[in-house]
Amino acid sequence: MKHGKKHIESAKLIDRTNLYDIGEALDLCAKTATAKFDETVELHVKLGVDSRHADQQVRGAVVLPNGTGKSVRVLVIAKDEQAKAAEEAGAEFVGAEDMVQKIQTENWMDFDVVIATPNMMGLVGRLGRVLGPRGLMPNPKAGTVTTDVGRAVTEAKAGKIEYRLDRTNIIHCPIGKVSFGTEKLSQNLETLMDAIVKAKPEAAKGQYVRSIAVASTMGPGIKINPGKFM
Repeated sequence: MKHGKKHIESAKLIDRTNLYDIGEALDLCAKTATAKFDETVELHVKLGVDSRHADQQVRGAVVLPNGTGKSVRVLVIAKDEQAKAAEEAGAEFVGAEDMVQKIQTENWMDFDVVIATPNMMGLVGRLGRVLGPRGLMPNPKAGTVTTDVGRAVTEAKAGKIEYRLDRTNIIHCPIGKVSFGTEKLSQNLETLMDAIVKAKPEAAKGQYVRSIAVASTMGPGIKINPGKFM
């Protein structure tokens, strides 16, 4: 993979043999973010589990104390009082059959989070092939299948993110924007890591947190000492 001049220059600021403290890593992350837009800072965590086994899955959701810096558009699939609660909580789109049909017939995807009540999951299931690959399918573990839709909408807009393993046993999550500064990004990072550590499967053996790295959207990866979270 070829990198541009700015990326190459930014990479010179990083000692790839070093495991940085959280604060140092995030400071470097800001220095190596050279794009003209406010870059997103992403956390990448390699875990000592095998995602091929059901009893070693790591998945959940957590509200970041300082949000993600992103405006979240919420779609709620619900009816009656729960639909009203979703509207009052600020959901941009609320409906049932009409919303499902809109997605199916118009390929409409102008939303970032989908929340559904349990009694609507039979309806939402029709969208599995569309929502699943995009990571948008409502899931109880992520708190997006719930009867308390008002709270779910509020949390989604406050910066709730979902974390889960990919096929290479790595979790990738945004933890904010470069403009947040080191302190707020550190708080978000530690909140997310605490949740990941608490979600350790009983079947996991050996070292659970293998490696941690942060990177801005256009910047190089910076390794963090995982010792604090072991």
